[in-house]
Amino acid sequence: MTTTEWITDIALVLVVFRQLREGRLDLRSFLIPLGIVSFVAYTYLDTIPTAGNDLVLIGALMGAGAVLGIAGGVYTRIRSAGGHLLIKAGLVSAALWVLGMGARMGFQLWVSHGGADDVARFSITHHITSDQAWVAAFVLMALTEVVTRLATIFVRSRITAHLQPAPARNRGRSTLERAA
Repeated sequence: MTTTEWITDIALVLVVFRQLREGRLDLRSFLIPLGIVSFVAYTYLDTIPTAGNDLVLIGALMGAGAVLGIAGGVYTRIRSAGGHLLIKAGLVSAALWVLGMGARMGFQLWVSHGGADDVARFSITHHITSDQAWVAAFVLMALTEVVTRLATIFVRSRITAHLQPAPARNRGRSTLERAA
């Protein structure tokens, strides 16, 4: 693995740890993970192979990313306080995030340290046509996990904001009514 791969993988894992401490849900909460995963996609996603069972592999890993992302978004606490939405990733959310991002990093390490022949045999047996199919599958898995987690958090934040009671108004008579 290159230094850039280590940095981006670790940065993606650390994104959720930043949310283990409750903080304000703002535009940064969405832009930082989207920026990192966009960089990864731009850097590593040259093509999306469609021959053989490449799309099956890609679809399976994207499906896994979607499940992890939605579950991670569901297990992230969102509450309103002082007119602001606050977010805190729970342990389940953090574990799911690390599982998804860590699986990609673990696969890279395994392939580069002796697992390449096993992946090649698996690929031949299951009609996966190139290493680019694996790259596309894992990059799109990460992208899908990030986007579905953020989409789930966004929808839940809108629901939370909508369910908050309106500010209290003067329930008694107005000043003009009392003066009359």
